[in-house]
Amino acid sequence: MHLEFPDEDIKALFEEKLKDEDRDKWIMWFDGASNTLGHRVRAALVSPDNQCIPFTARWYFDCTNNMAEYEACALRIQAAIDFNVKLLKVYGDSTLVIHQLRGEWETSDKKLIPYQAYIKKLAKFFDDVSFHHIPREENQMADALATLASMFQLTPHGDLPYIEF
Repeated sequence: MHLEFPDEDIKALFEEKLKDEDRDKWIMWFDGASNTLGHRVRAALVSPDNQCIPFTARWYFDCTNNMAEYEACALRIQAAIDFNVKLLKVYGDSTLVIHQLRGEWETSDKKLIPYQAYIKKLAKFFDDVSFHHIPREENQMADALATLASMFQLTPHGDLPYIEF
């Protein structure tokens, strides 16, 4: 397996027509999954100059698919805060999570309420943060990271090799 990927293949995933007011915003994609193979989260943070910071992880505790989605979102938002990002557009393919974070749907599941509250607390670190739903087939970066993560067998204490994009 080659651990380097040509830049032009990755950059093709980020071709989005930006409005003038969005030119200085960072973009984040996230996805989470919980199934018989385990619990995974993946996300990517992209700077205004198209520098990509990918992230993928596996959880070793039981969680629902919606909890995994919230975990993926929260972890990458925490990273955006660490990078001192002030303008952020968040994209996810979970209709439930996106609508709950936008305040359009109530969060009644007791397992999800703390996640929503935590992300709303994190949102206060930004001058502007917005949440957008995208179809699963358009969440290509998160899907690519999921495929990459599934290629490695990890133990609870194992580390992934460094992969340069």
